[in-house]
Amino acid sequence: MTLQIVPTTTNPTQTAAAAPGAPSAPGVHDTLRSNLSLTGPAPKASSASTNPAETAPQSFHPLESRLAKWRTQQESLKMELLRRQFGIAEPVKRQMELGIVRAGEWQPACLGGVTNGASVHADILAGRDCEIGWEDVFTGGEEMRDQADFHAEMERRMGMEW
Repeated sequence: MTLQIVPTTTNPTQTAAAAPGAPSAPGVHDTLRSNLSLTGPAPKASSASTNPAETAPQSFHPLESRLAKWRTQQESLKMELLRRQFGIAEPVKRQMELGIVRAGEWQPACLGGVTNGASVHADILAGRDCEIGWEDVFTGGEEMRDQADFHAEMERRMGMEW
């Protein structure tokens, strides 16, 4: 593993027309994605992501693709530096903690649910607790229209079906 700070450039040379709109806000016109698309699927946001919301293609613009690669590169650089300084135990411990937090977190659907992919605990462990992204603001209100309230969801979860 090299200590490369900036990811390599792999921008597409051709673009094709695509449907406008952001993944988290389908009805909103997105200027960055307007008439641009990658020739292949976008890279994953993190190399260690196991959440299905994070493994789906999220970017169709070269700038967004570059930023996703930047985050992946910074994460791998941080883990490599931790491995060199503290040994293999530190990155393994951090990845295990992150996996435990992602697997064990439950959030009511009225607050974003488990499909949102946003987790305060995972953000703190990854060092991204001070960042605000597009997905933090626009959580996709399309699926929230016909959902039960918090109390009905808790009653169903705890088996209190009357």
